[in-house]
Formats: sequence, structure tokens, C-alpha cells
Amino acid sequence: MLVKSSPRPIKVGLISLGCAKNLVDSELMLGALSREGMELVADPRLADVLIVNTCGFIEPAKKESIAAILRAAELRKSGKGHALIVAGCLPQRYPKQLPQELPEVDAFIGLNEAPRIGTIVRDVLARRNDGTPQLFWSGPAKYIPDYGAPRFRLTPHHSAYVKIAEGCDHPCSFCSLPRIRGRHRSRPLKDVLAEVRALVGDGVREINLISQDTTSYGKDLTRGKSLLSELLREVQGLDGDFWVRVLYTHPAYWTDELIETIAACGKVCRYVDMPLQHINNEILRRMRREIGSQQIRDLIEKIRSSIPDVALRTTFIVGFPGETEAQVAELLKFIAATRLERLGVFVYSPEDNTVAGRMHGQLPARVKQQRRRRVMMLQQQISRELHQTLVGRTLRVLVEKRTPRGFVGRTMADAPEIDGTVRIRGAARVGEFVKVRITGATEYDLVGVCEG
Repeated sequence: MLVKSSPRPIKVGLISLGCAKNLVDSELMLGALSREGMELVADPRLADVLIVNTCGFIEPAKKESIAAILRAAELRKSGKGHALIVAGCLPQRYPKQLPQELPEVDAFIGLNEAPRIGTIVRDVLARRNDGTPQLFWSGPAKYIPDYGAPRFRLTPHHSAYVKIAEGCDHPCSFCSLPRIRGRHRSRPLKDVLAEVRALVGDGVREINLISQDTTSYGKDLTRGKSLLSELLREVQGLDGDFWVRVLYTHPAYWTDELIETIAACGKVCRYVDMPLQHINNEILRRMRREIGSQQIRDLIEKIRSSIPDVALRTTFIVGFPGETEAQVAELLKFIAATRLERLGVFVYSPEDNTVAGRMHGQLPARVKQQRRRRVMMLQQQISRELHQTLVGRTLRVLVEKRTPRGFVGRTMADAPEIDGTVRIRGAARVGEFVKVRITGATEYDLVGVCEG
């Protein structure tokens, strides 16, 4: 008697590019594919379908995405002839142009289409040989995915990102995100809490709350009142040994309530991630940042005086159209005086369909790069000096991984991927908190001995 064999499951690989918010979208897509019986593979050469989840925020990110797409297409020549799907911000931003410019791709999908990724994969496999890229795009981004649905996590088991909102309503003149991601729309508070509770119950030690602007969380649900402080207080009340970090806050929307909440909640990291972009009033006005120089200075003073041992992280943009040497000098003076614990610098990138992209006074690339180097050299010196003050102290550290030279972890002041680490000597366990006595420091990293 012949036994009919079951069909082999579709093998899917995914390359995730860009920020943590995009990473969560990748995890959701992989989770949906897995629930539909598809096999997830780490080696793209083994995939029947390879998905590239792209970033399209600024020019360097777009170039990185295009390069990844072309590398994925090249794999067909050396491996199996997989189908290639491009997802994420790039096709959402350029739905008409990409199918014409990248005929190597079998399908492009917009952000709204992510929840039906399984159906799209099957459709692409069935129709991939007709020679014309398929486009799955239903207009401006407007959906809120079921972030509480089981997903295939791409982060270490002990750390997770929780997206609390989608989109952005801010008018920043340099930014394309509102056009790509749509208007701000928040998840219900009870849904966010349910996801955090489940993650902590599964052993997660670090929850990173993310969205385009976390300080605006809930405003669309409450006629203008942020729910971020309420969310943090609810998370504080959950059982378990973990900490929660708030990323991507907007300086114009910090409140006394938020500062007081962070100061009062022991599970909330004393870590403020607040992109300032500049300090000169004229540049801030032309950037449409909704806040002025003195307000920024007052806010930083209030945060530091209210939250003990707080670490402030920010980013600046140099080379904005019309930026003068005097304005750069003002920025350098502010950085030297404020001595921010964490700082990153972006070179201004003129983006399609943005107000700043059409401004006069666009600066040469060499000028922008030179200004970035000046800011980074100053910050390296500040960071080295601040780290030296930690030598001799004992800090709580989350152990991230094991290496041939010992363990590597992060303090409450270090977000995953973007900040420094602690190199640990002595016995420790990955995914657990330990006390580490700091014995050495560089401009970005610390060295210490585990004390248990």
C-alpha cells in the first residue's frame, strides 16, 4: 500500500535591517510564518523564499538596503533559486519606483501587508516565473499589528523590545518617517501590559519600550494625555526581577509626571534616550523641533536634579542646511558644558519630499563629515572621563554573552546595540543580573570583576 508523503514545508529566511522598531516587525512576520507551518532557516542559501525587511529612513540606510537586496538576488546564482521578497520601509516609501529599478525582486510589500505575509509568500511562489515583480501595497501605513501575538524573537532570550505605538505626528523638517510610517497610533495599555507580563514570565530580564516617539504614547487614545507614566507605574507593579528601559523620547513632550515616575520606579532604568538634534535656536526652528535651546537646558537640569544617577543619551545632526561655524561652535560648547553620558552624531542627509531637503544652503559632504569628527572627538574625551569616575564602584550588570575572554554585559545606562558594554572577569551566567566591581574604563566600555 502506497503512503502519500506530506509536502515539504516552505523554507523561509529573513534579513532584518534598520532600527529596533523594524526588528519587531521582522519578529512578527517570522512568528506568523512559523504558525502557518513554514520552516524558518538562518542560512539564506537554504530558503525557498528570502525576505529582506528594509530601512528607508535616510540615504545611508537606503543604500544599505539596496546592497542587501542585490546580495540576496546574487545568492540565486550560487545556491537554490529562491524567491525574493522585499518588505518594510523602502517599498512603503517607493512603491512605484522599486519594481521598475529592481527587476531581480519577485515581490514588494508595504507595511500594511505584513499581517498577511504567509498568504503573500505562497502567492509569490505560485506566480514567481511570470517575469514581473508583484506589488502588495495598500496605501499609507495605518494598521496596528497584533504585537501580542507569538513571534519569533531575534533578540537574546533575556532581552526584548516591546513596541507601544506606530507612526509619528511630529513635523520635523528633515524627517521622512511620518510619510513612511503614517500617523501616530498607540496600542491599548492593557495589550502592552499583557505582552510585558508574558515576556517577564518567560524569563526576560530587560524590556525596551519603543516607538517613533514614546512620550506621545496614548495621546490618540485619551484626547491628548500621554499614558507613558501610567504604563511605567503598571509595569513597576509586575512581579519578577527585570528592568524596563524607555527609548525614543521627544524633548518637547517630557513632563514633570514622567520625571517623577522614573525617579520613583525602581524597575525603570535611570536612562533617558532623548534625541536633541541641535542646540542652536535658529537651527532648531528650521528643523521644526517644537522646542528651544533654553527649554532643552532647563529640561536636562530638571531631569538630572530629580533622577539620581541618571544617564542621558542623545543624538545630534550636523551639517543641516545653512548651518554656520558659529552654530557648530555653540553645539560644541553645549556638549562640553553638559557632559552627556551617551551621544551619537548623524551627518545631515537631504531626503526626498522633506522640507529640509528643499532648503537652500545644502553643505558639502566633506564639511559635514569634518563637523561630525569634531563632535565625536570631544564626546570621546568626555565619555572617557565620565567612565573613569566609575572605577571602584560596584554596578548592577545584565550579563549579555560569553566570550573566550570571559563575559560581556551591560549596565542600566547601556541600551542594546547602541551603547557600550562591561567586560566581566569571574563566574557569571548569561541572562542574569550580577554585581560587578569596575576596575578599568575606556571611552566606550568598562572592565570589572564579578562579585556575585
